[in-house]
Amino acid sequence: MTVILCAIMLVIFFSVMIYVGFYSRKHATDVNGFVLGGRGVGPWLTAFAFGTSYFSAVIFVGYAGQFGWNFGLASTWAGLGNAFIGSLLAWNVLGRRTRIMTQHLDAKTMPDFFGKRFDSDSLKIVASIIVFIFLIPYTASLYNGLSSLFGLVFDIPYWIVISVMAILTGLYVIFGGYMATAINDFIQGIIMLFGIVAVIGAVLIDNGGLTQATLSLASITGDAGWQGAYTSFFGPDPLALLFVVILTSLGTWGLPQMVGKFYAIKSEKDIHKGTVISTVFAIVVAGGCYFLGGFGRLYADQIVYNPTTGKPLFDSIVPSMLATLPSIIVAVVIVLVLSASMSTLSSLVLTSSSTFTLDVIKPLKKQEMSEKKTVNILRIFIVFFVAISAVIAILKDSHPEMTFIAQMMGVSWGALAGAFLAPFLYGLYWKGVTKAATSVCFVWGCSIAIFQMFISLGGVDVSGWGPVLGYIFKSSINSGVIAMVGGLILVPIISFFTKKQSDAKLNEIFACYDKKTETTIKEHLND
Repeated sequence: MTVILCAIMLVIFFSVMIYVGFYSRKHATDVNGFVLGGRGVGPWLTAFAFGTSYFSAVIFVGYAGQFGWNFGLASTWAGLGNAFIGSLLAWNVLGRRTRIMTQHLDAKTMPDFFGKRFDSDSLKIVASIIVFIFLIPYTASLYNGLSSLFGLVFDIPYWIVISVMAILTGLYVIFGGYMATAINDFIQGIIMLFGIVAVIGAVLIDNGGLTQATLSLASITGDAGWQGAYTSFFGPDPLALLFVVILTSLGTWGLPQMVGKFYAIKSEKDIHKGTVISTVFAIVVAGGCYFLGGFGRLYADQIVYNPTTGKPLFDSIVPSMLATLPSIIVAVVIVLVLSASMSTLSSLVLTSSSTFTLDVIKPLKKQEMSEKKTVNILRIFIVFFVAISAVIAILKDSHPEMTFIAQMMGVSWGALAGAFLAPFLYGLYWKGVTKAATSVCFVWGCSIAIFQMFISLGGVDVSGWGPVLGYIFKSSINSGVIAMVGGLILVPIISFFTKKQSDAKLNEIFACYDKKTETTIKEHLND
């Protein structure tokens, strides 16, 4: 029964995705339409595109299981941080200014923004290389957790699951570009909203209701060493939880696939609506995922453990929680996780292909490229990025000894956010940011991430490095936070001591904020 239900829902789901791709072809005839939807995307589509790009199967299966196991119900703070820092604050701080300045500079990607904002082709190329190197393994990580979930229902090889998901995602992005991605993100977001509510309800009912489930969790001592740790307000390790909240919330401010959503929104009114929609979406989806994961220890006797370390395999926790649920709920979860994965995958491959085509390939061509040819090259690189991410995911699954891949995935978020967040944020608000400071931040963010990768790969014991360094490089989460916060400190300091852009150039760039516009008295009181 479960197999039949899942098969029916998947066929319907995939059919709708492909239809949207064909339907959106009319919006993807030129570069502006293919990459940004003509900068005319409404609040609902933009907000859902932002949210579904934010929350993938990595959060539902991996992070919910891992952080729920480590922090209990306090892991819900990570979801609330995602909602109020990663969504609400991001929209208010970045939304308007990103939309205004990127249109003024005619910047279509984040590397393109750096190149035009700081009048530097070298910055654009370096930023493109950073995106290329670190976004591919991040893209491959989206397939994590699919194997264990599909194993609940279908007895099919994992490589087939990855291949089908990659091919179908590639098809609708190739045909419809950004608009197809945005419309499908909206549909997938609706599935995620209803799906997570249904799953939480089913898991709580399976454990005797919210009160009984919480009491059962409160009775567990576990790794914390004290009873009630996993139902306490800040959990057994508040400092580690704080680092998780900062990385997963503030980190989105520097991710090109997230910030790129602000490039495309249509109007001021739409930004206000999008802010509310995106925040509510994040509260339900992210808050719900981490809240659900908080009950993972109730299934300690059912999850899979590493035979060498004796520690749980975190990707097995959420699937174990779902194994005893009704068929319809399992079917909903399968579609939910596919929705989360495909929406983020489509955003990442569109970001990667547009960055590589517009910021690397096109400038290298001696002859001017037509709009049609540029769009065709974009489509070719979408195929390339989808294929390479699928191959990496298959290799990682079939060759567990290839720990390099796993470590690259772990540091991708920290590298991108550490390199881009500070210069992008300051660049929108402050004329004083310099090219030199931006360059140093690029090196800083990537260096911290790569250093962390080598430490993790070599199994280096950092406990003897002292309380500060030992804690920083204890995990990619901690070092990622240091990369971001360090960039926010370094950029203004270095900018004070390095050469500024000319006043004429800066005045021209920031003139976009001084343009006069008329509005109703409802929006702005007369002086």
